[in-house]
Amino acid sequence: MATTRKKAVKKVSAKPLILVTNDDGITAPGLRNLVMAMTKIGKVVVVAPDSPQSATGHAITISRPLRLDKVSVFEKEKIEAWQCSGTPVDCVKLAVNQVLHRKPDFCVSGINHGSNSSINVIYSGTMSAAMEGAIEGIPSIGFSLLNFDLNADFKAAAHFAEVIVRNMMKIGMPESTLLNVNIPYLPKTKIKGIKICRQANAKWEEEFAEREDPHHRKYYWLTGKFVNNDTGNDTDEWALKNGYVSIVPVQFDLTAHHAIPHLNTIAWHG
Repeated sequence: MATTRKKAVKKVSAKPLILVTNDDGITAPGLRNLVMAMTKIGKVVVVAPDSPQSATGHAITISRPLRLDKVSVFEKEKIEAWQCSGTPVDCVKLAVNQVLHRKPDFCVSGINHGSNSSINVIYSGTMSAAMEGAIEGIPSIGFSLLNFDLNADFKAAAHFAEVIVRNMMKIGMPESTLLNVNIPYLPKTKIKGIKICRQANAKWEEEFAEREDPHHRKYYWLTGKFVNNDTGNDTDEWALKNGYVSIVPVQFDLTAHHAIPHLNTIAWHG
């Protein structure tokens, strides 16, 4: 089947305006490290959730008012910062419409505390914020570090975030595409390089632990394990396991194009 070649967006040349957001909240160390890395590239404005919003996916707030407050989290660095009561996607929407009043030149999300490789991209608030940027036509990247500890060392991750953003500003982002970047938790000197990958065929095998509250009412706690069924050496899981930063280009067009010819073998009638 013939495919349409996607053109790259216009390359960024002048000092860019960079929107920084995340899903771990405005005070998360990963966000601070990403902000500091982006200040070396352009002017930064931060719009992030006022509390952790992990695994919210592409949720938006429609049943309650959204609060947007200017905060002094980066006052010492003279960086404009806002906290939002909604989801990471809400943050991007409000940033474009109410804070910046225009589309920024770049949108970066993270640095997430924990992996967003493989199927995790579906659930990730970090990646959904970046995806919302891409939907808005903004070159966007989500960054994640393979460590959940709030006291994790983000130096290597911040370094690679700067390198990747600088390079994407030079070559331009393919249209309707964003990047999912995951960084292994290793010192910079131990990271072997950067690999362009595909998403591994892996998933969570979930279980629900049944418990009882003091009022004898049952409740459930999600548990489970991550299972990688992919043996390929071109996947994000392989790259991360072998000491490489993984970059997976993803898109928000969820059409299964390969399935269209198969479905068209039927003469559909209403």
